[in-house]
Amino acid sequence: MPNLAVAMIPGHPGAQSVEELRANVFSVTAQQVIDNLLKQPDEQELPPEPGARDIVFSGSFEEVNAYFYEREWSDGLPIVPPTLEKIEEFLSFTDRDRDETLGIVLPESRAVTIWAVAVNGVMAGCRPEYMPILVALAEAMADPIYGVEHSGNTPGAETLIVLNGPIIKQLGFNYRQGVLRDGFLPNTSVGRFWRLALRNLAGFLPHKTDKGSFGNTFRVVLAENEDALEKAGWPPNSVDMGFEAGDNTVTITRMTGGGVLASVTGSKPEQMMPYIADGLAKQTGWEIVFTVGGLTFGTLRPALVLTPILAQTMARAGWSKDDVKRYLFEHARMPAWRVEAFTETWADFPIVSLKHQVNLGRLPKVFAESDDPNRLVPIVLEPDDFMVLVSGDPLRTNAYVFAHNGYLGFPTAKKIVLPKNWEQRIAARAKP
Repeated sequence: MPNLAVAMIPGHPGAQSVEELRANVFSVTAQQVIDNLLKQPDEQELPPEPGARDIVFSGSFEEVNAYFYEREWSDGLPIVPPTLEKIEEFLSFTDRDRDETLGIVLPESRAVTIWAVAVNGVMAGCRPEYMPILVALAEAMADPIYGVEHSGNTPGAETLIVLNGPIIKQLGFNYRQGVLRDGFLPNTSVGRFWRLALRNLAGFLPHKTDKGSFGNTFRVVLAENEDALEKAGWPPNSVDMGFEAGDNTVTITRMTGGGVLASVTGSKPEQMMPYIADGLAKQTGWEIVFTVGGLTFGTLRPALVLTPILAQTMARAGWSKDDVKRYLFEHARMPAWRVEAFTETWADFPIVSLKHQVNLGRLPKVFAESDDPNRLVPIVLEPDDFMVLVSGDPLRTNAYVFAHNGYLGFPTAKKIVLPKNWEQRIAARAKP
């Protein structure tokens, strides 16, 4: 609605006293409301967009990049010009119809087509054989459970992509030392595809529809170390998300931030887990509102990434992944007064007290076992709300923890559907 009338409130309402807010509303906002109601907005038309197969520009590599940047089609880094020839290469790695629509995504209500996925995959520097992964990511983006429409909200959270299945090794994804670092073509280019897709498919543009107060760049793909998981006897994330072991899957989830827990000490889980639980609890702050507040009860899904040596040490002691989650539930906690401060005093997420929420049946009794403000309460509603992943340097005792953005990017997984004759196609691509 390019001609939608808007009335402004000067400044931020949350940073004004009642007197200041009342003065601003009366002196500025009220008059704008009246003026907008008494006049017909000027007619405006959205500029025409090129068709899917239109040649929009011809020129040198530098000229193409300048053209795309000026039209906000690129992220500021050089893109691979999406020629028809390159797009066709990507389309050859899917059996889906090129004009198939995977869904309609906000904020611009655009149709996510197979063709558009291929175009953005080319631009991101992906290889054509990554196309099945890109299609699965686009399907996850269009799933209402994920809530892509919140990708431009003010916390500036960024999506974490978790990859599982044999496709990790088939396409050379890094799942060992340096995970989450750029420098590996599959992990990096697929991560960049996601950010370009948010821009060109969903329509998130900085200073316009993307209102992140502080930005995060795209995250490279986190591929799980399934060899280490098998050795530990733990299921991969794909199984946790409802698929079979051995399925190729992608999981997307929006994280507000993360931090490393270096040099976790101990040869037993009981020695390791206090440090890990403490780090996970401290990484969660205002995000606790997704557990205890509003209409979002129980949507917080923090993530813990263990290096293989940590996971295997715990497994040798007889601990399952569920045991790790249960320990986190019981020990990754914060004082009740701190929870209520985040939701009532420090941040703009007003709720009634934890005890009142328990009395209404909205929270379990563990949140109000006493009136002691220093009592420790969980940061999630149940142990399975924690995501536990295994990846990274197999010789280091480090962990990584992510704070989650709740229902504004809820974990969503899709199976990667491979085209016919996948093995032969991959073998053909591997030949010099």
